[in-house]
Amino acid sequence: MKIATALLRSAAVIALAGAVFAGAAEAKTLRWSYQGDATTMDPYGLNETFTLGFQGNIYEPLVGYDAKLQPVPMLAEKWENPEPTKWVFHLRKGVTFHDGSPFTADDVIFSWKRTLTEGSDMKGYGAKAKEIRKIDDYTVEVITPTPNPILEREWSLFYIMSKTWSEKNNTTEATNVKGSNQSNYANRAANGTGPFMLTERQPDTKTVLKRFPNYWDKSIKTNVDEVVFTPVSQPATRVAALMSGELDVIQPVPVQDWERLEQTKGVKPLTGAEARAIFVGFDQARDELKYSDVKGKNPFKDPRVRGAFVHAVNLEAINKQIMRGSAVPLGTLIAPEVNGFDKSFGAPYPYDPEKSKKLLAEAGYPNGFTVTMDCPNDRYVNDEKVCQAVAGMLARVGIKIDLLAQTKGKYFGKVLAQAGYDTSFYMLGWTPSSIDSHNSLLNLAGCRNKETQSGLFNLGGYCNPKVDELTTKIGSETDQAKRNAMIKEAWEIVRADYGYMPLHAQPMSWGVREGVQVVQRADDVLDLRSAVVP
Repeated sequence: MKIATALLRSAAVIALAGAVFAGAAEAKTLRWSYQGDATTMDPYGLNETFTLGFQGNIYEPLVGYDAKLQPVPMLAEKWENPEPTKWVFHLRKGVTFHDGSPFTADDVIFSWKRTLTEGSDMKGYGAKAKEIRKIDDYTVEVITPTPNPILEREWSLFYIMSKTWSEKNNTTEATNVKGSNQSNYANRAANGTGPFMLTERQPDTKTVLKRFPNYWDKSIKTNVDEVVFTPVSQPATRVAALMSGELDVIQPVPVQDWERLEQTKGVKPLTGAEARAIFVGFDQARDELKYSDVKGKNPFKDPRVRGAFVHAVNLEAINKQIMRGSAVPLGTLIAPEVNGFDKSFGAPYPYDPEKSKKLLAEAGYPNGFTVTMDCPNDRYVNDEKVCQAVAGMLARVGIKIDLLAQTKGKYFGKVLAQAGYDTSFYMLGWTPSSIDSHNSLLNLAGCRNKETQSGLFNLGGYCNPKVDELTTKIGSETDQAKRNAMIKEAWEIVRADYGYMPLHAQPMSWGVREGVQVVQRADDVLDLRSAVVP
């Protein structure tokens, strides 16, 4: 009842906002909903695609992406890589933050240092620079630890904050959304250079953005003056609100509702391939699993057990029955849209439950065992249903899964806990911000190392020194053919190790009201610069 009341209240707020702006012919409001909220307004608080994508309408990087995920100038007008470990960025003049203060090189250097503070979830981005030097107010020189041929891509989500605003509001360190400094000012307020300003923030209820009148780029397509964002966790409620005209854009639409939207006048689904891989990970680091009935040892340290899990899951059945054939079953941690993908390692592992039973018996678990699976229920397309299907298939080979499905705020708070990755078996999705394999290898397959910022999202602690060695070489190799050969070798090792249980590349699944125009990027980000409402 409380949930239903809250949803009705949210719907009423949206309807009221629409009524208010209907009276002003020139005002255009976009009413947008996602299955969960942006977790924080701090651009370094959480390295999660939806949160960062939302913030990207308020904050901006030096170099961003166009609709086809190709690098385009943003706060940097141009850049060059004159030496293997040196990049020079020429900053855009005349740009102001939302509070009217000017954007300069000092803000870039401050922002870089802030990414490296204790609570930051973006340390991996900051670690791409060894030093940033101010040449003048509108030129910075970036020194990288090793040659980096794709720095402009790797920094596409490195948003620039105002030094003076951050100092004024005592927010010079990043919000630790998994820790204790939730009162950090930047967690609930914002001051970027982007096309929209944050004017109201009610976490998990409503966030309002308004058009920044002094935005530097006068050529952007959007005619939107105000954005009212309302998180709605229930898929049926989101779809009903779109069909009734209360919402203009919703993300995601359950794939089973695509046909319904196609047949309903005034709305339509928007679908396409996404660069996000969905997979399941194993805790291979602890000597004893935290959440299992196996005591005194960790079965996931044995590749035969990991292999048994992998071969027990029928990816084609999951795709057909839950994803309605819209996903791309995978045998690796990158989607086909990501640079370096190859079918030689990207094809799904064979479904073979008899092999699973044999491997479990060989490893000393002929009767299986019990383990808890952590899963979000409002982050990925049909995430909880997919986890339920995995659990059911594992049960057939003797593995009992205790499924713990939670909202993404609670889920990420648990599995990414600062005290240690608090999970034994978990679902995760990953879109490399660079749309390149190196990002996924470094963050997901790299041995965990805080000094090198390797394995920051390797929640299970998979570690193969050869993969680390190749990842380091890939990061600095400028010959694309040699680079892709090493990428292939690294992913083949991860596959042979049964380092993870890959599931699929999920589809993008949005719904829009008739007349609303949005660009659907392969990273599943809604860039409001291109949004048009009738």
